[in-house]
This record gives sequence, C-alpha cells and structure tokens, in this order.
Amino acid sequence: MSEPTGLIAKSGIELLTFGTPNGYKVSILLEELKAAYGKEYTWQSIHIGKNTQKEPWFVAAGANGRIPAIVDHDRDGFAVFEGLAILGYLTRRYDPEHKFSFPVDSNEYDEAETWMAWQHGGLGPMQGQANHFLRFTKEKIPYGIQRYVGETERLYGVLNTRLANREYVVGGKFSIVDINLIGWVNGSTFAGLDLEGQFPNVHNWLERCLARPAVQKGFTVPDGSSFSNAAVKKAIQTDPEKKKQAEETAALINDAKEKYGYKYASP
Repeated sequence: MSEPTGLIAKSGIELLTFGTPNGYKVSILLEELKAAYGKEYTWQSIHIGKNTQKEPWFVAAGANGRIPAIVDHDRDGFAVFEGLAILGYLTRRYDPEHKFSFPVDSNEYDEAETWMAWQHGGLGPMQGQANHFLRFTKEKIPYGIQRYVGETERLYGVLNTRLANREYVVGGKFSIVDINLIGWVNGSTFAGLDLEGQFPNVHNWLERCLARPAVQKGFTVPDGSSFSNAAVKKAIQTDPEKKKQAEETAALINDAKEKYGYKYASP
C-alpha cells in the first residue's frame, strides 16, 4: 500500500497512527467512545519506518513529527499531538457522561492527572529505552540494559502496589488512566519482564483490560503488534529460534545486572 500523502476525512476525528504503545492508547479510546456514544472516526496508518511522520502535511497536525496525532474536522481542523494531550482532549470534548474520565472538580480527576503524568514521564520513556538497549542497538551495552530494564521493573513495582486492592488505577472504573498504560504493559515481555511472575497485580489488571471488546479492536488499528505479550510468547512457544533468542536475552539481562550489582527495589 502507498503511504498517505494528506488528510482524507471531512468530518469527525481523523487519527494518524502506527502500531506502537502510544498509538494504541488513542485508537483504544476512540473505539471505547465509539462503543459508548457512537462516535465514529477515521484513521490512517503512518509508517514511522518510512518517516511519513516527517512529511510537511503530517507535521502540520503533529508538530513534533511523531505519532499519534489527531485532527478534529468538526472543530475547523483543530489538531492535537502527544498521546497524553489527545486522551485529555477526546474525553473533555466527547465523553460528556465521564464514562472514561472524571469531573474536573473531583478528587479522582486530580488522581488521574497524577498517574497520567507518571506514565508519560516515567513508565513509557523508561520502557522505551529498555527496548532500545535490549533489542535495537547493535552493541549490547550492559550498563544501558541494567539501567533501563531495572528502572522499568521499579516502575512496574509502583504500579503493582497501586493495583494491590484495586481493579483499575483510579476511581474504581476503567478510564483513560488505564488506557494510557495498556499499550506499554501489553509489550512488557518484549522489554524483558515476566509480568505474571514479577507483577501479578499488573498481570491481572491487564487481563481485565484486554477482555474489553473495544480494547481488542483498538489493538488492531492500524494492525496488531508482533511485540505484544501474547505474540512474543506464542513465537517463543512455536519457533525454536525465537526460544533460543529469548533465552539469550534473559541471560544478557542477568549478566548485565550482575556486572553492575543491580538489586531490584520498588516502593
């Protein structure tokens, strides 16, 4: 398929996205709004490996040259970029019954902002760096691996504690706080974590989130990820070469931790 060359919708929300944790959080919310309110949307796949997100027409909507970005054609083409800002925008404008958000004068609203900021400044960036040093650099740098895998584990420990006596992160309901996290947590195996073994509360929370039909649909926009927990585990179970690579990766993490005396600790 040829790459997009411009916006295609005339009305409603147009999502410019790709199959990444940050991209999925917006498609999941849009699918939830569609199921709850009948809010239709249009999407285009922006292949970040081809640098389509650097094209002038995309940058007009997403000034940072990164996915995701949205254009609201019902508000004169108003554009929003950065996943955190998009989730806030969509719920303020299109979630009048606060099915996925909280009233601005409530304590839950302030709690939600706190955990949204925590993900945006912590778990997402640290897990992204863990992926980078563990999977994508030609040189496997032990310090970078133990630093970022370790910090990702610490942050998952924070989340695991938060979910000890809660079904969802804030307010006792599935909300944009959970949506903000789902894509990253559903890729935790790729980052070298054993979610079920290390962080059972997070594992159980993820299973609840993944059971939602709109979440499942959101994970297909623009397509399913080969980096999801289920996809990675299936590959390991069915492909001897993938299993060997997984064992080598686990050894790489352990060796890096031992070299720098890493000890897991989390509040």
